[in-house]
Parts: sequence; C-alpha cells; structure tokens
Amino acid sequence: MATLSHVNERISTHRDTEREFFVPLSATRRGARLARLLATEQLRSWGLPLDPARLIVAELAANAALHGKVRGRGFRVTLSNIDARVLRIEVTDPRGDRLPVKGAAADGVGESGYGLLLVEQLADRWGVREGPVPCKTVWAELDLAVTGDQAAEPVTSQAASIIPKISSTAASGSSASRARE
Repeated sequence: MATLSHVNERISTHRDTEREFFVPLSATRRGARLARLLATEQLRSWGLPLDPARLIVAELAANAALHGKVRGRGFRVTLSNIDARVLRIEVTDPRGDRLPVKGAAADGVGESGYGLLLVEQLADRWGVREGPVPCKTVWAELDLAVTGDQAAEPVTSQAASIIPKISSTAASGSSASRARE
C-alpha cells in the first residue's frame, strides 16, 4: 500500500542528481559525530547553507548509531544536491526491522527521544525507505530555494521555536501520566 511517505519518495527520487557525497561510518557515537563533521565540510565545499542540514545529519546519524546498530555493521550517510534546488540527506543502517514512526515522541518527560520531531520540523520532507534487506534508509529533503525571511532565519531560531512545541508535548504527556496515577 502506498503511503504519503512512499509517494514523496517516488517524487523525490526521479530527479537528476548534480552532486553526491556518501561515506560509510562505524555505528558509534564517534561515527555519528564524524557524519556531522564530514557533512558540514561537504556542504561548505558545495557552497550550500550549513543549517539546518547539519542538525538533520546529526540527528539521523545518532539514531543510526543508537537504534540501527548491528555488531560488525556500520551506517552510510549520503548527501545529494538534486537539480541545485534540493538537498537530500540519507542515512542507511542495517536494522530494517526497526522503522521510525512519524510524529512519535518519547514517553514521559526526558532529554532524549525527540530527534525525529526535530527532523520533521526542520526538513521540508522526510520518510523511510525499506531495503535492500536487511537495511532501511531514513531520508530528509531541504528545499534550497527559500524566500527572504526564511533565508535570513538561522537554525538556532528555528530550533528555538520548536523547543516550546516539544516541551508542551512532554508536559502534556507528563500530566496525563500523573492523572492516571
């Protein structure tokens, strides 16, 4: 059955890729950090905006290292500049049996579990592609042609506007759990 994610995936993969960068990394914290650093340098060499792309790379790579880890297997980060208008970020890991769920937040109030909510807010589109077995690829796309106000707004202010949404989600979950007690 085709979902909206699958439709977005098909639309976005039929474009011509002008530039592509990919690197395999170990599924460790160090590998996730290296993914962000290498992506930052690649974006800089292409002359593309660093934010929010490096934050998305950091979140997806951290998820791959934490949730997509299989002993002896790493993950792959791919950056594609499509038609000079779209930056596509893909992180492929060997845990196709553990798919992320859109809009799902961590249970209770905590400091972790909100990475994909952040990706959802920062990316123009994102989704998951299954396969090749046993892998999955979590992808996000950023439209590079932005209008005046969006281009001037740094990622820190974008992230700052997301934090109250995440906090209210956590707070409502916390009050709901207290009400059940």
